[in-house]
Amino acid sequence: MTGRDPDEPHRSATPLELFFDLVFVAAFSAAGSQTAHLLELGHFAAATAGFVFAIFAIAWAWINFTWLASAYDNDDVFFRVATMVVMIGVIVLALGLPEAFHSIDEGGELENGVVVIGYVIMRVAVVALWIRAARHDPPRRRAALAYVVLVSTAQVGWILLLVANPPLSTVFIAWIALVLYEMAGPIIAERVGGRTPWHPHHVAERYGLLVIITLGEIVLGTILAISAVVEEQGWDVEAVLVTIGGTMLAFGLWWVYFVMPSGAVLARHRERGFVWGYGHLAIFGSLAATGAGLHVAAYVIEGTAHIDDTTALLTVVVPVGVFSTALFTIYSALLREFDPFHILLYVGSILPLVAAVMAVAAGASMGIGIVITSLSPLVVIIGYETIGHRHQAAALERSLR
Repeated sequence: MTGRDPDEPHRSATPLELFFDLVFVAAFSAAGSQTAHLLELGHFAAATAGFVFAIFAIAWAWINFTWLASAYDNDDVFFRVATMVVMIGVIVLALGLPEAFHSIDEGGELENGVVVIGYVIMRVAVVALWIRAARHDPPRRRAALAYVVLVSTAQVGWILLLVANPPLSTVFIAWIALVLYEMAGPIIAERVGGRTPWHPHHVAERYGLLVIITLGEIVLGTILAISAVVEEQGWDVEAVLVTIGGTMLAFGLWWVYFVMPSGAVLARHRERGFVWGYGHLAIFGSLAATGAGLHVAAYVIEGTAHIDDTTALLTVVVPVGVFSTALFTIYSALLREFDPFHILLYVGSILPLVAAVMAVAAGASMGIGIVITSLSPLVVIIGYETIGHRHQAAALERSLR
């Protein structure tokens, strides 16, 4: 593990990385399912807390391993076994989510033991890889050892919190402190010991692949909503509307995300990687939350939800709005430019979301609401394909000089 060439041509995701991503499908699905259940009950605070808790653990572990793999993946036996250990940790974490969500909803002691064990398993495997990198890559030994110390101490913190088992209010304060410490780790390590040789185009591709995985949650939510319509009413106009709206929404969000020229800009400005990489926590979370919202819509269509249609649609609309906000923010931070045209596009992407809620509140069906919601990314697509691509080309020319 002497470090990969950060300028290696044609670097792409490996079969091992693609296989690795599969377990995260299960983890995101488990988090989305538990969140949807609490949302349809109207337990919004518990649903939000549980979702943030779960998504951070899942996405942060993936992010850390991905940047390490981009810099040091030599695909030998040790690395493959360590990857398998991380995958085991993800599965354990996913199995512990129902109990954790239930305890948050109950408001008593937080039953997150299985989740913490799964998370620590993932992180311990990463520590082992950093120790190996410290031994094999002398020029970057200081950075690798910094990662070892920072990641290890963070896991000690999670274990101590689990053992102490304080009241729920104290747990959340400690959780925020540990999350901030975890997120500070890579920044400290890269500044103290020098930059690790991560590959910008490879990292951009890996992030794009996880975006596609989280978009899969939207597809799953759409299928659940369609199934609910068909079971209740058979194949009718409403089923067609849900099919078209859900598919258009997933496809539109995919389209607008991959407009962002991540790899090219990161290759020229590696220092922008932190803002870009950390900002994706909001991207991953909002896409997974959109899938959970469509799951809530399925509950409403089935007639088993404890919330009304308008509130249910908000569980879809709000995450889509968060996605748009995060995407425009990350795009501007990546290119280090403010384009007034983006304000127009952003406002245009929010208007269909408002219209969707107003339409359902006025008596429109859930299918119509989903179709109107799907127009949000469509506004951005039309703006980019007609005018925005020229703005981007000029911005890229300035950024890549």
